[in-house]
Amino acid sequence: MSTPDLLDTTAADAKAIFRAAVRRVQADRLLNSTDPDAWAPRPLDQYEGIRVVGLGKAAMAMMGTVEQVLGDAMTDGYAIVPEGYPEHLPASCPAPTMGTVVEGGHPLPTEAGVRGARRIMEQAEAAGADELLLVLVSGGGTALGTLPADGMALADLKRTYHLLLRSGVNIQQMNAVRKHLTQMGGGQLARAAAPADVGSLIVSDVVGNDMSVIASGPTVPDPTTYEDAMRVLYTRDLWTEVSGPVRTRLSTGARGRRPETPGPEADCFERTSNTLVGTNRTALVAAWEAAEARGYAVRQGAEGVEGEARSVGKAHVQAMLQAAPDSPTCWLWGGETTVTVTGDGKGGRNQEVALGAALAMEDASRPTVLLSGGTDGIDGPTDAAGAWATPMTTEKARAVDCDPKDHLRQNDAYPFFDAIDHLLRPGPTHTNVMDVHVGLVVPHGPDPSGQ
Repeated sequence: MSTPDLLDTTAADAKAIFRAAVRRVQADRLLNSTDPDAWAPRPLDQYEGIRVVGLGKAAMAMMGTVEQVLGDAMTDGYAIVPEGYPEHLPASCPAPTMGTVVEGGHPLPTEAGVRGARRIMEQAEAAGADELLLVLVSGGGTALGTLPADGMALADLKRTYHLLLRSGVNIQQMNAVRKHLTQMGGGQLARAAAPADVGSLIVSDVVGNDMSVIASGPTVPDPTTYEDAMRVLYTRDLWTEVSGPVRTRLSTGARGRRPETPGPEADCFERTSNTLVGTNRTALVAAWEAAEARGYAVRQGAEGVEGEARSVGKAHVQAMLQAAPDSPTCWLWGGETTVTVTGDGKGGRNQEVALGAALAMEDASRPTVLLSGGTDGIDGPTDAAGAWATPMTTEKARAVDCDPKDHLRQNDAYPFFDAIDHLLRPGPTHTNVMDVHVGLVVPHGPDPSGQ
């Protein structure tokens, strides 16, 4: 087999392993493996009615699966998903027929999302003491479920969200700010539903699976404060960049002139259960199984990967090449990197991981592939989930006048990989458990240089 053919085959394996990881964490697979009576504080047949609300990238698929389980016990349903999602529901996931699905903005909120968030809050407030509010929570829920707090306009929040996204803060810091500018996050949805029972089914898109961070924890006690939110903006030199109403709300809250988001002592949590149904580890286990089925020895499956995307890609490649395996070998990583934006290009964190990897493996003497993809099917403001790199990637790119170092400087990975057809484009997957990085090395192939 020629070197290009071997690299193509290895890249195809990496893509198949990634697809297996995504399939394992789609809503029907996750929810059908759970006990429905564990979804709520009490067995489901003890409720007079069950109101279902959802927010996040998995909300539509989760609602469709939940409908099949609940049947007539479901009295109402409402879910918010990103724009374009209803047209791309995977065939394996049942479509909701009883609940209403609307589209909101992500990563920046929109007026449509605000209207949807208001409807969800109305459902919570209308729930009676003998009813259950079943909440379907997944990544993207903060932006999709944005309901501005008193004194906040949507424009204030959009600017703040935009600044945070470009600053390189992690999701914990970002959501500490967003919880204190909105009405749903930080346990506020559970508070609105009292005295009804609340059960949340949660798909994690954060490292460490802290449920108070996922979609800003609408049904989870909030450990953060107004002071924490202020600190994030100060340490990132954003305090003077956000609008006056944002500064006023946070500073008055920090001085005790506004009530904090509900903490662990709040009465509403006595009738609330939060169940983690899917995580990045779930996806990595599926990827491990798929790699072994394709003949690869899996060297590791590491969770919790964080850091600057380009540096992570370089470190992955160094680990793979230094190991010098004597049989086809797979490395798996999961987590969520960050990108500190300094250029004006187009791309996302997974594409930048792959571009960092491409530069690091230019001189590799054996067939090597590093694929980095978002399990939600979307990477930054692009139509790709990520990209993959091989030792021939930079050579192919330079042949079409794409300088890899220049594209990396400009945070411009999308056109770089698009030019050589190395973008991963599964479309919206209706799930989100962060990212999966697949590294493959085939030790005995010919030199990628063709020599």
